Amino acid sequence: MEQNFKINNLIRENIKALKPYSSARDEYKDAKGNMVFLDANENPFNNGVNRYPDPQQKCLKTQLSKIKNVSVEQILLGNGSDEVLDLIFRAFCEPKKDNIITLPPTYGMYGVLANINDVENIEIELEDDFQPNMDEISRAAHTHTKLLFLCSPNNPTGNSFAKGKIEKLLKMFRGLVVIDEAYIDFSEQESWSNRLEEFPNLIVTQTLSKAYGMAGIRLGICYASKEIISALSKIKPPYNVNELTQQKALERLSKPEEVVTEIQKILKQRDWISSQLNEIPFVETVFPSDANFVLAKVDNATKRYNQLIEKGIVVRNRTNQSGCEDCLRFTVGAQEECERLIESLKEIK
Repeated sequence: MEQNFKINNLIRENIKALKPYSSARDEYKDAKGNMVFLDANENPFNNGVNRYPDPQQKCLKTQLSKIKNVSVEQILLGNGSDEVLDLIFRAFCEPKKDNIITLPPTYGMYGVLANINDVENIEIELEDDFQPNMDEISRAAHTHTKLLFLCSPNNPTGNSFAKGKIEKLLKMFRGLVVIDEAYIDFSEQESWSNRLEEFPNLIVTQTLSKAYGMAGIRLGICYASKEIISALSKIKPPYNVNELTQQKALERLSKPEEVVTEIQKILKQRDWISSQLNEIPFVETVFPSDANFVLAKVDNATKRYNQLIEKGIVVRNRTNQSGCEDCLRFTVGAQEECERLIESLKEIK
């Protein structure tokens, strides 16, 4: 991406002119021990959550800043990654005018959010090796193509996109490149959040739902330039990350050794599942994975999915996604769950 890249040229005009809502906690930030807060119409009886949460999540961002080596001003937190992705659409894509590029098979919410925001979704299928089709992306992008979504490691295929291809896309694409790293902690690949200063059009999204085991608290993370984060912050709801989520996230982030141990166990189970799947007669291909799941091509995905349901095991049937015909996606569970899965597959005729 050329150095004269101007993010202001991509922001919607109404967002540029928008005066964001100023909450009571935004207006007074110098919280001291003996202050009496009578500004936000809160219930005064302390039960741990009677006060509004910090709208800027300062403590949580500070902790993430230390872990990820990214400045606080380059971090936005959301109610799950889906809220973060929706904010990106709303800040940069003009309904009925702009478009995005997605690379199926990929995470389905990109397309859903495009429909919700009335933005055209140009789908360019991944190549046979599940890598981006560089020539097709280059041909499809034009003046009103604002966003390119790269899910790496990719869901549902499990593979990471080649570093060289991502670098080339970042340099040639005139809009914003959103790299969804929901599964990055299971990969040996380096996070692209380490290269934000190099690419002003780069947005990286992550989550605490996968490797950190906190899907229930709904915390999505966005890393980008200060200018991009500023634009997104203007339109986020004032208290979008609740107090309980902030507390639980801080608690989990303070125990990195537990997260590392769990990741190692998941990776060990992933390798075991892959090796066992290769021994199942009706499994035709087991694809390599950089995530906490394994994609496998079988003889008849719908039939095998239903047979597993009868045995009390729910997996994901991805056969209706392009490039994933007759494929099942197996999440890496606990050891006993994985053993039950393999036993059930061996029992199926």
